[in-house]
Amino acid sequence: MKITFLKTLLLTFFILFISCDKNESVKEKSTTKYHISFENALHHEAEVSVLFSDISNGKFTFRMPRSSPGRYAIHEFAKNVYNVKATNSNGEDLEITRQNPYEWIVEKHDGTVNVSYTVFANRGGGTYAQVDETHAHLNIPATFMFAKSHAENPIEITFKTRKDLNWKIATQLKKESENTYSAPNLQYFMDSPTEISNHQVRSFEVDNQKINFVLHHNGTETELDEYFEKVKKVVLQQKAVFGELPKFDFNEYTFLACYIPNASGDGMEHRNSTILTNTKSLANGGMKDNIGTVSHEFFHCWNVERIRPKSLEPFDYTAANMSGELWFAEGFTSYYTNLILCRAELITNEEYINGLNGTFNYVWNSPARQVFNPIEMSYQAPFVDAATSVDPVNRENTFISYYSYGSVLGLALDLSLRNEGKNLDDFMKSVWEKHGKDEKPYTNKNLNDALNEFAGDEFGNQFFNNYIYKSNRPDYEKLFASVGVSIEQKEVKSDFESFLNGTNISGNPKKGSSLYKAGLDKGDTILSIDKMSVANKDDVSSALKNTKIGDEIEIIFKHYGVEKTTKLTLQKDNKYLISVIEKEKLSTEVLKNRTAWLAAK
Repeated sequence: MKITFLKTLLLTFFILFISCDKNESVKEKSTTKYHISFENALHHEAEVSVLFSDISNGKFTFRMPRSSPGRYAIHEFAKNVYNVKATNSNGEDLEITRQNPYEWIVEKHDGTVNVSYTVFANRGGGTYAQVDETHAHLNIPATFMFAKSHAENPIEITFKTRKDLNWKIATQLKKESENTYSAPNLQYFMDSPTEISNHQVRSFEVDNQKINFVLHHNGTETELDEYFEKVKKVVLQQKAVFGELPKFDFNEYTFLACYIPNASGDGMEHRNSTILTNTKSLANGGMKDNIGTVSHEFFHCWNVERIRPKSLEPFDYTAANMSGELWFAEGFTSYYTNLILCRAELITNEEYINGLNGTFNYVWNSPARQVFNPIEMSYQAPFVDAATSVDPVNRENTFISYYSYGSVLGLALDLSLRNEGKNLDDFMKSVWEKHGKDEKPYTNKNLNDALNEFAGDEFGNQFFNNYIYKSNRPDYEKLFASVGVSIEQKEVKSDFESFLNGTNISGNPKKGSSLYKAGLDKGDTILSIDKMSVANKDDVSSALKNTKIGDEIEIIFKHYGVEKTTKLTLQKDNKYLISVIEKEKLSTEVLKNRTAWLAAK
């Protein structure tokens, strides 16, 4: 009996110990509380406070982010922060040390640190923030500090709006009360842009989910109604690609649009919302010109937000974020941007096909393909994605935008699949099922495997080995012919004349071009061609009037202030011309193929 009782007592003690330990381990995390107000909005300042509690003993570090979701470069948001102060739970001042440009340290505290600061904000786009008396346009990383130690803590934020300006709040954050919202953790908070302004709202429901279009503009209700009809068409055509909408948090998705003179042209995707900014009003060209960004950013709610590169998980707010999958994440999204507008009948087939010319020529006439493949181009994002530098770079010869490169590869893959009785829409559906629905991040190998499974090993490996792991050019002549599209090269001008803007060489000559071979460089000025003085673009055309491709001409030019002479052999401009072949000239099969590609779904 004694032994049994002792065993029972020990067992009870052990269970209580485990229970206490378990309760301790799942102790509810304290809420980090933010507050922001805009008393000095006229001069682009906001006042922010952040209450951190349950801080462990020892030094406490808080910081400004250095990067932002959807951007891959460093953006030193700390440069716009000042008047940084900290107090303890009793309101007593705490000593702060700034250990580097973006981090502050409090050595002594009582477990609570209340940080306050002023932030200057005057760029209304997808990366930065803008505060003035028209709105408070808040990209969260550009506005709010955080502590790594509290990254998993729930967050509560209160916006003190300007009632005198009739401001209202629009955000994907969960509403708790009139001006207070919440996020489950730092990642969610940082990914939740907020527009506070006297805006207008339109909504519609799709499959029991609400799509909101918030518009801050100086236009009319009628203009918004007309534009919203276009937005609805885009949403429904994109849903048709994937077969369904993503499951949005709280069953809502919100477009946050600012079409005002003080905004900056931009678009930025987020999990359940997107930023759309432009200086063009709906009445002044925006009705047509702004809708492309709507298309691009909404497609991202599948492709990049949920079909997500593993290299971007988790997103690092303290450093640049490099990914080798942007040719797919951004590039294939770019392919669908205008294709969706065509299917939604917001642009004509001819407008869509003619619109391919710029991107196509930019990619396939670039010498940069000899330097990097699409994966390696994607790696360049931290240097080019709204990144700033003052030193000259050689982008003309080393870089092709992964947006553009991926777009023309998406086009090639779509038309190639259609020749096999398949299509890119169905491939995107399959990737959505494998990696998007359950949000399982992918790698380039995963995409290769997915294409192999969808179209066969030979097809998938051939595409990746030639066009993704290498930089070969697909047979567009054959692909375009299958959908009634013409592609040709017309020898109209020499590359020398096409490159020049007047007589000044404003960019780096491309490797292999006639200018590059002749020793001409950026900044040089052409003085004469074959003894004929030239002072403008018309003079250059006159001097070249009687020349032909292959002719050698004499160039006198100024290089760093010194006159020099060189011989230049005229080469043809390799520009492609892509155009629609008239229906009457097409076979029934080809016309059927084109309709299947471009028509509404």
